[in-house]
Amino acid sequence: MHRKGRQDAVRSKMFSKLAREITVAAKAGLPDPTMNARLRLAIQNAKAQSMPKDNIDRAIKKAAGADGENYDEVRYEGYGPGGTAIIVEALTDNRNRTASNVRSIFTKAGGALGETGSVSFSFDHLGEITYKLSVGDADKVMEAAIEAGADDVETDEDGHYITCGFEALGEVSKALESSLGEAETVKAVWRAQNNVPVDEEKAQSLMKLIDSLEDDDDVQNVYSNFEVSEEVLAKLSA
Repeated sequence: MHRKGRQDAVRSKMFSKLAREITVAAKAGLPDPTMNARLRLAIQNAKAQSMPKDNIDRAIKKAAGADGENYDEVRYEGYGPGGTAIIVEALTDNRNRTASNVRSIFTKAGGALGETGSVSFSFDHLGEITYKLSVGDADKVMEAAIEAGADDVETDEDGHYITCGFEALGEVSKALESSLGEAETVKAVWRAQNNVPVDEEKAQSLMKLIDSLEDDDDVQNVYSNFEVSEEVLAKLSA
């Protein structure tokens, strides 16, 4: 029962974050996904997480309401234990509250919040499109990705991961949709140019720091450049 309660809470928080992205996307353009690429991607990602249609519709309608909240997109950059770099993306209706919460989480974990641009220069801002393995083998996906103008494809036991330039995300995902069908997820990501290896103790602190950040209602995404060995990861995941 406790485990189910925890899972429900995680799911509820995830739906809340997805809804916030849908509302912001609908407010930034037209409330019609066929005319608003960002909204189309937000809805696609919500559906991939099995978010109910009612929740999606409610989030779109919220954008049209005169009394609807205005969310700002904010990016925070900082350092975690071991000199690792961390990027935090947030959607907030209160910048002071979010900045205070994020700074507090970094400080408690022995990290420090930096200026905007202090770590993002060591990351590439890319588009990432994921598909389930069931859409076809690696060769088929590679062929479709090249045709669509993507830059790279990685396939593992969890699925196909296609990357492209951030600006080309909408165009590439649309082209892939015509050859492979609807993607599992379509999103912009920050990918580290070089990873920083950390030991078990630092990895534990970093994972706790990232969990705390992701647990904050205003935080949408967290990216880092730390790397741990398979052995340490298995130990920490146990």
